[in-house]
Amino acid sequence: MPSLADRGIRAAQLGVVVNATLAAVKLVAGIVGNTYALVADAVESAADIFGSLIVWGGLQISAQPPDSDHPFGHGKAEPLAGAVVAIMLIAAGVGIAFASLPGIRTPHEEPAPWTLAVLVGVILVKWGMSRRVKAVSTQIDSTAVRVDAYHHLSDAVTSGAAFVGISIALIGERVWGGTHWASADDWAALLAAAVVTFNGANFLVAAMHELMDRAPGAALLDSVRGVAAAVPGVLAVEKLSARKTGLVHRVVIHVQADPKMTLEAAHQLGHRVQRAITAADPRVASVLVHMEPYQSQEAPAIRAP
Repeated sequence: MPSLADRGIRAAQLGVVVNATLAAVKLVAGIVGNTYALVADAVESAADIFGSLIVWGGLQISAQPPDSDHPFGHGKAEPLAGAVVAIMLIAAGVGIAFASLPGIRTPHEEPAPWTLAVLVGVILVKWGMSRRVKAVSTQIDSTAVRVDAYHHLSDAVTSGAAFVGISIALIGERVWGGTHWASADDWAALLAAAVVTFNGANFLVAAMHELMDRAPGAALLDSVRGVAAAVPGVLAVEKLSARKTGLVHRVVIHVQADPKMTLEAAHQLGHRVQRAITAADPRVASVLVHMEPYQSQEAPAIRAP
Protein backbone atom coordinates (compact mmCIF):
# COMPACT_ATOMS: atom_id res chain seq x y z
CA MET A 1 0.00 0.00 0.00
CA PRO A 2 1.45 3.43 -0.94
CA SER A 3 2.40 5.74 1.93
CA LEU A 4 0.52 8.95 2.71
CA ALA A 5 3.24 11.00 1.02
CA ASP A 6 3.18 8.75 -2.06
CA ARG A 7 -0.56 9.32 -2.52
CA GLY A 8 -0.08 13.07 -2.40
CA ILE A 9 2.90 12.93 -4.77
CA ARG A 10 0.90 10.92 -7.33
CA ALA A 11 -1.90 13.49 -7.19
CA ALA A 12 0.62 16.30 -7.76
CA GLN A 13 2.23 14.43 -10.66
CA LEU A 14 -1.14 13.95 -12.35
CA GLY A 15 -1.82 17.65 -11.83
CA VAL A 16 1.40 18.60 -13.64
CA VAL A 17 0.44 16.54 -16.71
CA VAL A 18 -3.17 17.77 -16.84
CA ASN A 19 -2.28 21.42 -16.26
CA ALA A 20 0.45 21.42 -18.92
CA THR A 21 -1.96 19.98 -21.48
CA LEU A 22 -4.80 22.35 -20.64
CA ALA A 23 -2.55 25.42 -20.52
CA ALA A 24 -1.38 24.74 -24.09
CA VAL A 25 -4.91 24.09 -25.35
CA LYS A 26 -6.35 27.21 -23.72
CA LEU A 27 -3.52 29.48 -24.83
CA VAL A 28 -3.86 28.46 -28.49
CA ALA A 29 -7.68 28.62 -28.36
CA GLY A 30 -7.60 32.02 -26.64
CA ILE A 31 -5.24 33.58 -29.17
CA VAL A 32 -6.91 32.11 -32.24
CA GLY A 33 -10.42 32.61 -30.87
CA ASN A 34 -9.92 36.27 -29.76
CA THR A 35 -10.85 35.72 -26.13
CA TYR A 36 -8.71 37.21 -23.38
CA ALA A 37 -10.61 35.29 -20.69
CA LEU A 38 -9.30 32.06 -22.20
CA VAL A 39 -5.76 33.43 -22.44
CA ALA A 40 -5.99 34.49 -18.77
CA ASP A 41 -7.26 31.02 -17.99
CA ALA A 42 -4.19 29.57 -19.73
CA VAL A 43 -1.91 31.74 -17.59
CA GLU A 44 -3.67 30.44 -14.46
CA SER A 45 -3.18 26.85 -15.65
CA ALA A 46 0.52 27.56 -16.22
CA ALA A 47 0.72 28.75 -12.61
CA ASP A 48 -1.01 25.51 -11.61
CA ILE A 49 1.87 23.56 -13.15
CA PHE A 50 4.37 25.24 -10.86
CA GLY A 51 1.95 24.86 -7.97
CA SER A 52 1.74 21.09 -8.46
CA LEU A 53 5.54 20.89 -8.78
CA ILE A 54 5.94 22.77 -5.50
CA VAL A 55 3.45 20.47 -3.75
CA TRP A 56 5.30 17.47 -5.17
CA GLY A 57 8.63 18.74 -3.86
CA GLY A 58 7.17 19.70 -0.49
CA LEU A 59 5.71 16.23 0.04
CA GLN A 60 8.97 14.54 -0.93
CA ILE A 61 10.95 16.65 1.54
CA SER A 62 8.39 16.22 4.33
CA ALA A 63 8.54 12.43 3.91
CA GLN A 64 12.26 12.33 4.71
CA PRO A 65 13.05 10.78 8.11
CA PRO A 66 14.48 12.82 11.00
CA ASP A 67 18.22 13.40 11.04
CA SER A 68 20.77 15.03 13.35
CA ASP A 69 19.97 18.49 12.00
CA HIS A 70 16.21 17.95 11.94
CA PRO A 71 15.39 15.68 14.92
CA PHE A 72 11.66 16.35 14.55
CA GLY A 73 11.64 15.52 10.85
CA HIS A 74 11.03 17.64 7.76
CA GLY A 75 7.25 17.85 7.98
CA LYS A 76 7.07 21.65 7.88
CA ALA A 77 8.02 21.50 4.19
CA GLU A 78 4.46 20.35 3.45
CA PRO A 79 2.52 23.38 4.82
CA LEU A 80 5.33 25.63 3.55
CA ALA A 81 4.64 24.30 0.05
CA GLY A 82 0.96 25.00 0.61
CA ALA A 83 1.75 28.59 1.61
CA VAL A 84 3.86 29.11 -1.52
CA VAL A 85 1.09 27.76 -3.76
CA ALA A 86 -1.44 29.99 -1.99
CA ILE A 87 0.76 33.03 -2.66
CA MET A 88 0.96 31.97 -6.30
CA LEU A 89 -2.84 31.86 -6.40
CA ILE A 90 -3.02 35.41 -5.06
CA ALA A 91 -0.40 36.60 -7.55
CA ALA A 92 -2.22 34.91 -10.44
CA GLY A 93 -5.50 36.53 -9.43
CA VAL A 94 -3.96 40.00 -9.20
CA GLY A 95 -2.15 39.52 -12.51
CA ILE A 96 -5.32 38.42 -14.34
CA ALA A 97 -7.22 41.39 -12.89
CA PHE A 98 -4.69 43.94 -14.12
CA ALA A 99 -4.38 42.28 -17.52
CA SER A 100 -8.15 42.30 -18.06
CA LEU A 101 -8.56 46.06 -17.50
CA PRO A 102 -7.30 47.22 -20.95
CA GLY A 103 -9.86 44.99 -22.68
CA ILE A 104 -12.66 46.48 -20.59
CA ARG A 105 -11.69 50.03 -21.57
CA THR A 106 -10.97 49.23 -25.24
CA PRO A 107 -13.40 46.90 -27.09
CA HIS A 108 -11.82 44.15 -29.17
CA GLU A 109 -12.98 41.57 -31.68
CA GLU A 110 -15.77 39.30 -30.54
CA PRO A 111 -14.70 35.84 -29.33
CA ALA A 112 -15.07 32.86 -31.63
CA PRO A 113 -18.12 30.71 -30.77
CA TRP A 114 -16.11 27.47 -30.85
CA THR A 115 -14.12 28.59 -27.80
CA LEU A 116 -17.19 27.75 -25.70
CA ALA A 117 -16.71 24.05 -26.50
CA VAL A 118 -13.10 24.27 -25.36
CA LEU A 119 -14.19 25.82 -22.07
CA VAL A 120 -16.80 23.13 -21.42
CA GLY A 121 -14.12 20.47 -21.78
CA VAL A 122 -11.76 22.39 -19.49
CA ILE A 123 -14.43 22.84 -16.82
CA LEU A 124 -15.26 19.14 -16.78
CA VAL A 125 -11.60 18.07 -16.58
CA LYS A 126 -10.68 20.56 -13.84
CA TRP A 127 -13.80 19.83 -11.79
CA GLY A 128 -12.97 16.13 -11.89
CA MET A 129 -9.33 16.83 -10.96
CA SER A 130 -10.42 18.99 -8.06
CA ARG A 131 -12.67 16.29 -6.64
CA ARG A 132 -10.02 13.61 -7.04
CA VAL A 133 -7.20 15.62 -5.47
CA LYS A 134 -9.46 16.85 -2.67
CA ALA A 135 -10.32 13.23 -1.83
CA VAL A 136 -6.60 12.46 -1.58
CA SER A 137 -6.02 15.52 0.63
CA THR A 138 -8.77 14.34 2.98
CA GLN A 139 -7.30 10.82 3.16
CA ILE A 140 -3.79 12.01 4.00
CA ASP A 141 -4.76 15.27 5.79
CA SER A 142 -2.40 17.39 3.69
CA THR A 143 -2.66 21.18 3.59
CA ALA A 144 -0.51 21.41 0.46
CA VAL A 145 -2.57 18.84 -1.46
CA ARG A 146 -5.78 20.52 -0.28
CA VAL A 147 -4.56 23.86 -1.65
CA ASP A 148 -3.63 22.11 -4.90
CA ALA A 149 -7.17 20.71 -5.11
CA TYR A 150 -8.64 24.19 -4.78
CA HIS A 151 -6.11 25.39 -7.32
CA HIS A 152 -7.79 22.98 -9.76
CA LEU A 153 -11.21 24.19 -8.61
CA SER A 154 -10.23 27.83 -9.13
CA ASP A 155 -9.23 26.92 -12.68
CA ALA A 156 -12.69 25.45 -13.22
CA VAL A 157 -14.21 28.65 -11.78
CA THR A 158 -12.17 30.90 -14.07
CA SER A 159 -13.14 28.74 -17.04
CA GLY A 160 -16.79 28.94 -15.99
CA ALA A 161 -16.55 32.72 -15.73
CA ALA A 162 -14.91 32.83 -19.15
CA PHE A 163 -17.76 30.70 -20.57
CA VAL A 164 -20.35 33.13 -19.19
CA GLY A 165 -18.43 36.17 -20.42
CA ILE A 166 -17.95 34.81 -23.94
CA SER A 167 -21.60 33.76 -24.10
CA ILE A 168 -22.73 37.27 -23.12
CA ALA A 169 -20.37 38.81 -25.69
CA LEU A 170 -21.67 36.60 -28.50
CA ILE A 171 -25.36 36.87 -27.62
CA GLY A 172 -25.17 40.61 -26.93
CA GLU A 173 -23.56 41.49 -30.23
CA ARG A 174 -25.99 39.32 -32.23
CA VAL A 175 -29.17 40.43 -30.43
CA TRP A 176 -28.53 44.05 -29.49
CA GLY A 177 -25.55 44.88 -31.71
CA GLY A 178 -22.52 47.04 -30.96
CA THR A 179 -18.91 46.15 -30.21
CA HIS A 180 -19.03 46.97 -26.51
CA TRP A 181 -20.41 43.51 -25.68
CA ALA A 182 -16.98 41.98 -26.40
CA SER A 183 -15.73 43.41 -23.10
CA ALA A 184 -17.98 40.93 -21.23
CA ASP A 185 -15.20 38.45 -21.83
CA ASP A 186 -12.79 40.68 -19.89
CA TRP A 187 -15.30 41.38 -17.13
CA ALA A 188 -15.54 37.62 -16.70
CA ALA A 189 -11.76 37.42 -16.36
CA LEU A 190 -11.90 40.18 -13.71
CA LEU A 191 -14.57 38.29 -11.74
CA ALA A 192 -12.58 35.08 -11.95
CA ALA A 193 -9.50 36.95 -10.70
CA ALA A 194 -11.41 38.03 -7.59
CA VAL A 195 -12.41 34.43 -6.85
CA VAL A 196 -8.86 33.16 -7.33
CA THR A 197 -7.40 35.88 -5.09
CA PHE A 198 -9.97 35.24 -2.35
CA ASN A 199 -9.27 31.50 -2.33
CA GLY A 200 -5.52 32.08 -2.29
CA ALA A 201 -5.82 34.35 0.76
CA ASN A 202 -7.91 31.78 2.64
CA PHE A 203 -5.45 28.97 1.95
CA LEU A 204 -2.49 31.14 2.90
CA VAL A 205 -4.09 31.74 6.31
CA ALA A 206 -4.67 27.98 6.75
CA ALA A 207 -1.06 27.16 5.84
CA MET A 208 0.26 29.82 8.22
CA HIS A 209 -1.83 28.40 11.06
CA GLU A 210 -0.21 25.01 10.50
CA LEU A 211 3.27 26.49 10.31
CA MET A 212 2.58 28.17 13.65
CA ASP A 213 1.58 24.82 15.24
CA ARG A 214 -2.12 25.49 15.57
CA ALA A 215 -3.86 22.73 17.55
CA PRO A 216 -5.66 20.09 15.45
CA GLY A 217 -9.40 19.66 15.56
CA ALA A 218 -11.24 18.42 18.63
CA ALA A 219 -11.94 15.05 16.97
CA LEU A 220 -8.26 14.03 17.04
CA LEU A 221 -7.69 15.27 20.59
CA ASP A 222 -10.83 13.58 21.91
CA SER A 223 -9.81 10.32 20.23
CA VAL A 224 -6.30 10.41 21.75
CA ARG A 225 -7.71 11.29 25.17
CA GLY A 226 -10.16 8.41 25.04
CA VAL A 227 -7.50 5.88 23.99
CA ALA A 228 -5.12 6.99 26.74
CA ALA A 229 -7.82 6.93 29.42
CA ALA A 230 -8.74 3.36 28.46
CA VAL A 231 -5.22 2.00 29.10
CA PRO A 232 -5.26 -0.08 32.33
CA GLY A 233 -3.43 1.82 35.07
CA VAL A 234 -4.25 5.28 33.78
CA LEU A 235 -6.45 7.05 36.32
CA ALA A 236 -6.83 10.40 34.58
CA VAL A 237 -5.61 12.44 31.63
CA GLU A 238 -4.33 15.76 32.96
CA LYS A 239 -3.08 17.66 29.90
CA LEU A 240 -3.07 16.97 26.18
CA SER A 241 -1.65 18.93 23.27
CA ALA A 242 -0.80 18.09 19.67
CA ARG A 243 0.66 19.74 16.61
CA LYS A 244 0.66 18.76 12.95
CA THR A 245 4.04 18.24 11.28
CA GLY A 246 3.57 17.56 7.60
CA LEU A 247 1.19 14.62 7.23
CA VAL A 248 1.49 13.40 10.83
CA HIS A 249 0.78 14.66 14.33
CA ARG A 250 3.03 14.78 17.38
CA VAL A 251 1.30 14.44 20.75
CA VAL A 252 2.29 15.46 24.26
CA ILE A 253 0.12 13.98 26.99
CA HIS A 254 0.18 14.06 30.81
CA VAL A 255 -1.47 11.03 32.42
CA GLN A 256 -2.06 10.39 36.10
CA ALA A 257 -1.45 7.04 37.78
CA ASP A 258 -1.18 5.56 41.29
CA PRO A 259 1.38 7.69 43.17
CA LYS A 260 2.64 4.53 44.92
CA MET A 261 3.64 3.01 41.59
CA THR A 262 7.37 2.34 41.17
CA LEU A 263 9.38 4.31 38.63
CA GLU A 264 9.83 1.18 36.51
CA ALA A 265 6.07 0.49 36.52
CA ALA A 266 5.30 4.10 35.62
CA HIS A 267 7.82 3.88 32.79
CA GLN A 268 6.17 0.75 31.40
CA LEU A 269 2.71 2.32 31.71
CA GLY A 270 3.92 5.32 29.72
CA HIS A 271 5.08 3.00 26.94
CA ARG A 272 1.70 1.24 26.89
CA VAL A 273 -0.07 4.59 26.54
CA GLN A 274 2.28 5.55 23.72
CA ARG A 275 1.77 2.30 21.83
CA ALA A 276 -2.01 2.40 22.29
CA ILE A 277 -2.28 5.91 20.82
CA THR A 278 -0.06 5.29 17.80
CA ALA A 279 -1.80 1.98 17.08
CA ALA A 280 -5.26 3.58 17.28
CA ASP A 281 -4.50 6.44 14.89
CA PRO A 282 -1.88 6.17 12.10
CA ARG A 283 -1.84 9.96 11.82
CA VAL A 284 -0.01 10.14 15.16
CA ALA A 285 3.71 9.66 14.55
CA SER A 286 5.03 10.22 18.07
CA VAL A 287 3.72 10.51 21.61
CA LEU A 288 5.57 12.04 24.55
CA VAL A 289 4.02 10.76 27.80
CA HIS A 290 4.49 12.60 31.10
CA MET A 291 3.59 10.50 34.14
CA GLU A 292 1.95 12.34 37.03
CA PRO A 293 0.74 11.17 40.48
CA TYR A 294 -3.02 10.78 40.58
CA GLN A 295 -4.84 13.48 42.51
CA SER A 296 -8.40 12.74 43.56
CA GLN A 297 -10.88 15.40 42.51
CA GLU A 298 -12.68 14.95 45.80
CA ALA A 299 -9.60 15.55 47.95
CA PRO A 300 -7.11 17.74 46.06
CA ALA A 301 -3.53 17.53 47.20
CA ILE A 302 -2.18 20.34 49.37
CA ARG A 303 0.83 21.93 47.78
CA ALA A 304 3.81 22.73 49.96
CA PRO A 305 4.51 26.47 50.37
